[in-house]
Amino acid sequence: MKLLAICLGHPERLQGKSFKTGIYKSAVNAAVLIDRLGLVGDAVCNAKHHGGEDQAILLEGTLTLDWWAAELGRDLPPGAFGENLIIEGLDNRDVAVGDRFHIGEVVLEATCARSPCNTLAVKMDDPKFLKTYTKAGRPGIYCRVVTPGMVSAGDLIRRELYTGERVMIAEMLAAVGRKLSETERARFLAAPIGHRWRPTFET
Repeated sequence: MKLLAICLGHPERLQGKSFKTGIYKSAVNAAVLIDRLGLVGDAVCNAKHHGGEDQAILLEGTLTLDWWAAELGRDLPPGAFGENLIIEGLDNRDVAVGDRFHIGEVVLEATCARSPCNTLAVKMDDPKFLKTYTKAGRPGIYCRVVTPGMVSAGDLIRRELYTGERVMIAEMLAAVGRKLSETERARFLAAPIGHRWRPTFET
C-alpha cells in the first residue's frame, strides 16, 4: 500500500448556512506534518463533533472511493468526502478498530467509523445522502496518531492488524440505533474505540 494523496481544508462557509466548515479539502503536493491532532494546517471548525485525538485523521481507501465513484456515477477528486489521507489499494470494509498504519515514522491507529452528517449531505448535494452513506456500509476511518511525523504523497504504508478480537469499522456504523446484546456491547467496548463512540455502546 502507499499514500496516494494528502488533503487539507480551509474554513469555508457552508452553502446556505451561517457557519464555516473544513470539509472542503483538496490534495497538496508538499510534505505535511502530522501531530497528535492531525494534519498541521487542516481546518477543524466544529470541535464538538470533529477532530480531537481520537479522530485526528480521516482515511479513505482507493477501492472504496472507486466503488463510490461507480455508485454515484461521477468522478471523486481527492478530498471529495472531506478525507485527510487516501490509501492506495485499501478497502475500508477490511479495517478493524486497533489496526495500525505505518507511514514512515508516523503510526496511525483506527478508532471509529466516520458518521455521516448534514454537512456531508450538503457537500454531496444530496439531502438523502446520509441514508445512502449508512446503507452502503463503507464508512471512512478515523484514526488517532500514535507517533507523529512528516508524510508525503507516495510514501509506502505498512498495515499492522490488531491482535485482539476484531471489531470492524463498518460494523460500528451498522450498530448505531440497534439494540445490542450484552456480549456485543462488551466486545465493542473491549476494542480501542474512540471516546465519542463509547457512550453509544455503554447504554
